Amino acid sequence: MGFPMAGHLREKGGHDVSVYNRTQDKARRWADRFGGTACTTPAAAAAEADIVFMCVGNDDDVRSVVYGDDGIFAGLRPGALLVDHTTASAQLARELDDAAKAAGKRFLDAPVSGGQAGAENGALTVMVGGDEADFAQAKPVIDSYARMVGLMGPAGAGQLTKMMNQICIAGLVEGLSEAIHFGEKAGLDIVKVVDVISKGAAGSWQMENRHKTMAEGRYDFGFAVEWMRKDLSICLAEARRNGATLPVTALVDQFYADVEAMGGKRWDTSSLLARLKR
Repeated sequence: MGFPMAGHLREKGGHDVSVYNRTQDKARRWADRFGGTACTTPAAAAAEADIVFMCVGNDDDVRSVVYGDDGIFAGLRPGALLVDHTTASAQLARELDDAAKAAGKRFLDAPVSGGQAGAENGALTVMVGGDEADFAQAKPVIDSYARMVGLMGPAGAGQLTKMMNQICIAGLVEGLSEAIHFGEKAGLDIVKVVDVISKGAAGSWQMENRHKTMAEGRYDFGFAVEWMRKDLSICLAEARRNGATLPVTALVDQFYADVEAMGGKRWDTSSLLARLKR
């Protein structure tokens, strides 16, 4: 997702952009395409920046590119701002916020929703945690690749909002999968049915955008199962901390484990239907 997001910063935002990727060839290909600068370390990419945007995989990945002699914090100038688009834990967001402030730097947690298509089309939803002044500086830049950007509260609030987002999606996709499975067993034309019910109270983005490919048994679109399980594990861990009860989320996570066991860890999240059709 970082590749097209950085491209929008360059082409739509008109910003000078330096990039780092742990796969160096990707950084070079990005620089060749968009005319920015490819750097060999996170520190080098951050060195001249007013704002650094980061989008990696999980908490450990974040720490690996932020800390250390070659990390972002080593190169980030005092007063500069780090914006983390990774879906990670709220605990990590608060840790990075504390570390940034202790070093005279600034931090926003800003996970995104919208998947690869949203990144490519510049239509992501961005959920931000941090200080209002930092958000005010970052928002016009983030607008280059987002259709909605909102400040949810202090550090960690962006990640907590993304957890709510993933909890909603998990239940929606399982419900849609069961409905399509039921309709097929009943001999209904799924496309015709969805054309009607999607205009009523059952309608959702998942229904509008995934019902046809699900009915065709194609699961190579959107967000991968292994990443959804990572996100749901964050949700469930946070629920254990704050005392929330998430029975449906826990059950759907188990269903995704079944999909992984079927060889579907890289299938998209709509592949819950495949589990029902085994």
